[in-house]
Amino acid sequence: QVQLVESGGGSVQAGGSLRLSCAASGDMYSSYCMGWFRQAPGKEREGVAAIESDGRIHYTDSVKDRFTISQDHAKYTRYLQMNSLKPEDTAMYYCAVEWRCTEPTAARAYNYWGQGTQVTVS
Repeated sequence: QVQLVESGGGSVQAGGSLRLSCAASGDMYSSYCMGWFRQAPGKEREGVAAIESDGRIHYTDSVKDRFTISQDHAKYTRYLQMNSLKPEDTAMYYCAVEWRCTEPTAARAYNYWGQGTQVTVS
């Protein structure tokens, strides 16, 4: 089993920045896909960004050039740097991991999820 803990959410004004962290512990594998997702009230969970163990990175169009996904292998931690935040970025943000990367930004492709961290942009 793997455990994921997100942190770094909060409330910011439009145009501001936040950095989310996702710390992983437990059973880890060298091959993985790690994604950031978000879910606003009344909406489906949406893939935001994903990073594969070989370094390939994927972003959804709405966050390209604003969000950056990165990782610190030594700390088993992945990050989502969010700049130029907009009110429509308001959502609960989740990180997820899967050991086979089939659909990097599709929530259905992931089995292991964190509890989420709230991001509110006003």
